[in-house]
Amino acid sequence: MTRDEFRAQWARERARREMALGSIRAHLAEQPSPRSVRAAARRWCTQITALAEDVITARKNQEYE
Repeated sequence: MTRDEFRAQWARERARREMALGSIRAHLAEQPSPRSVRAAARRWCTQITALAEDVITARKNQEYE
C-alpha cells in the first residue's frame, strides 16, 4: 500500500467514525434527562460490543471454511 493509499484509507475510516459518533451524540442529546442519557449510552455500548463479537465470530468461521 502506498503512502497516498494509506492516507486515503485513513481519511475514509476517520470520516466514517466521525459520522457514527455524530449520530450517537445526536441520539444522546435527544434524551430528556441525565439518567436517560446514561441509559442510552449503556445501550449503545452493549450493542457495539455485540456487533464486535458478531464480526469476530464471522471471521473465525471464515478461517475454518
